[in-house]
Amino acid sequence: MSPLDDLLVVDASTLFAGPMAAMHLGDMGARVIKVEHPQRPDPSRGHGPAKDGENLWWKTLGRNKETVTLDLHTAGGVEAFLRLAERADVVIENFRPGTLEKWGLGYDQLSAKNPGLVLARVTGFGQKGPYRSRPGFGTLAEAMSGFAAMTGEPDGPPTLPPFGLADGIASLTTAYAVMTALHHRARVGTGQELDIAIIEPILAMLGPQITRWDQLGTVQPRTGNRSANNAPRNAYLTADAKWVAVSTSAQSIAERVMELVGRPEVTREDWFATGAGRAQHADELDEAVGAWIAERSRDEVVAEFERVHAAVAPIYDAGDIIADPHFQELGTIHGIEDPVLGQMKMQGPLFRMSGADSRIAWTGRAPGADTEALLEELGFSEPEISDMREAGAC
Repeated sequence: MSPLDDLLVVDASTLFAGPMAAMHLGDMGARVIKVEHPQRPDPSRGHGPAKDGENLWWKTLGRNKETVTLDLHTAGGVEAFLRLAERADVVIENFRPGTLEKWGLGYDQLSAKNPGLVLARVTGFGQKGPYRSRPGFGTLAEAMSGFAAMTGEPDGPPTLPPFGLADGIASLTTAYAVMTALHHRARVGTGQELDIAIIEPILAMLGPQITRWDQLGTVQPRTGNRSANNAPRNAYLTADAKWVAVSTSAQSIAERVMELVGRPEVTREDWFATGAGRAQHADELDEAVGAWIAERSRDEVVAEFERVHAAVAPIYDAGDIIADPHFQELGTIHGIEDPVLGQMKMQGPLFRMSGADSRIAWTGRAPGADTEALLEELGFSEPEISDMREAGAC
């Protein structure tokens, strides 16, 4: 039994935030139906590396999803979508504001047929405001949220992440919003419309920058791998040309680190008593920690830090993650059988539950793999389905 196996989720979104939210719900057992345009499927199918013509990111992003094609510009496509939404618990979409309404598929129309429906609308800038109609991507959210401004070296440019950070955060927000709305529905009996703007969730994750500006009129500067709130905190190169990260957010940890690297005298300095004071002496602390680490292999560094109960982590790439015994014990990486590529590994569901199961039933399927079966389930006859295909509706 999976915790969400009584839910039907329609994923009518593209690229990352919406589809990833649907993936999270599917991991917990929801039946997810991915709706794509017949000629223009989700662009995420073309992002990143491929093997034997199979996009690898889609194998993860599309997992546990039935795939159907519908052209919502056509009468047949709209009718099929209405029938599907009438049965659904959740619809996730990321069209520009007003697009669903233009097709006659706005929340008023959908909820008239299905009062319990939760419609999650995921866009770059939200459903209102002067930027509502702008194309919205995670990169723009990473820029406008303050993330890029505070990320990078002090003398370098603002830095954008090399992956969909804002989209990923928005996907978690969307899944949380959906479950909140479903809990509310269980109490009052009706669904609702959710407005998720990708620019907002990442902003909420970035600490007190808004309150700091409001109260002090200052902004957080770029500090590279260092922190303005504690030190030593950085990435350090080991003798075997690998990297480790050290964190000293707790005062006791900072003291243990400096004793370990042979500099116990600095712990008695007045400035060492606070994280902010230590951050002002980051050069001195980094030099001591970095020199000690540079004389030892990564395994030796990690072992010595663990011995004294100080906080360190090896900086991993994907190969390290797959090989690590702790990730293996947690079951973080799942091996899934793909019909084209065979056995393949991917990161699994986000958490474990003691009383229910998450699952990855299958990898991302080809566009429209389940179209005919779904249309039959929705009550379309074979001649009607044939007519829809000829008209380009599916």
